Amino acid sequence: MSDYIFRDHEHDGIDRRGFLQCMAWAGTGLLWTVSGGVLASRTLAQIAKAGEPLPATDLSFLQISDSHIGFNKEANKDVTATFQIALDRINAMRTPPAFLIHTGDITQLSKPEEFDTFDQVLKSCRTKDVFYVPGEHDVLNDGGKLYRERYLKSVEGKGSGWYSFNKNGVHFIALVNVLDLQAGGLGQLGDEQLEWLEADVKDLGTSTPIVVFAHIPLWAVYPQWGWGTSDSERALGYLKRFGSVTVLNGHIHQVLQKVEGNVTFHTAMSTAFPQPAPGTAASPGPMKVPAEKLRSMLGLTSVQYKQGKTALAVVDSNLS
Repeated sequence: MSDYIFRDHEHDGIDRRGFLQCMAWAGTGLLWTVSGGVLASRTLAQIAKAGEPLPATDLSFLQISDSHIGFNKEANKDVTATFQIALDRINAMRTPPAFLIHTGDITQLSKPEEFDTFDQVLKSCRTKDVFYVPGEHDVLNDGGKLYRERYLKSVEGKGSGWYSFNKNGVHFIALVNVLDLQAGGLGQLGDEQLEWLEADVKDLGTSTPIVVFAHIPLWAVYPQWGWGTSDSERALGYLKRFGSVTVLNGHIHQVLQKVEGNVTFHTAMSTAFPQPAPGTAASPGPMKVPAEKLRSMLGLTSVQYKQGKTALAVVDSNLS
């Protein structure tokens, strides 16, 4: 299955006015780096093939998502093993990323033993710094209390767990949109968090690169399935003045990308199981594929910031 790319004016893999769609089986594996205030990307497959360290950059980080530790159905009987494969791929990089971002659904049912398993497996990763946002599967039993106790120790979490931090001149914003799901499962940020966001970016210069990460997409991927956030337009309104905004999400278990002006939206693969492409099934949910194809449908997303590029390029590779 080929990717769909239209009007690739800069020959870097994306259409700035349109839409890039990599179907579920296209996989992912992008290292994101930051250099000179500009985002750029390179696939993990390209890095492995080159067999050499990455060029010097200001910053690199990698996104993992939707591990669903505890899931045990036909779509994947061993999600712990496929999560480990993802970590092995990261460990094989000659130049490891500075940190990881996990965009939610660490677990399947928010059970302490599921969080324990995730934490134990994650210890094998060479990259130790990890920043989190919750998925709806992480807040099922206690409104996210256990999640926050475990994964917000290194940040100054506000409200129900949103926060921001700075790395090498880039401003990162972690948002929570899974605690008050709307009709059909749409995410919601809520007034308190939105007011905090407005204040958080108020004093930043317009040249500051912004990276936002949240579980449910902050654009209307497919509202009929709850693949969107009801009040995301208000959040994005606070970010329109910035020259470079990248929004990283999970939840839908497949790669979709959209570019609107200076904002690039990117959804990540799961390390657990794929889901159908929007509107191609009666409803979303785990999608069973032949065992020999499963690893090709799971993956990682990574970020590269590199001087000399004026726009984000996204190309995806898988874990097989």
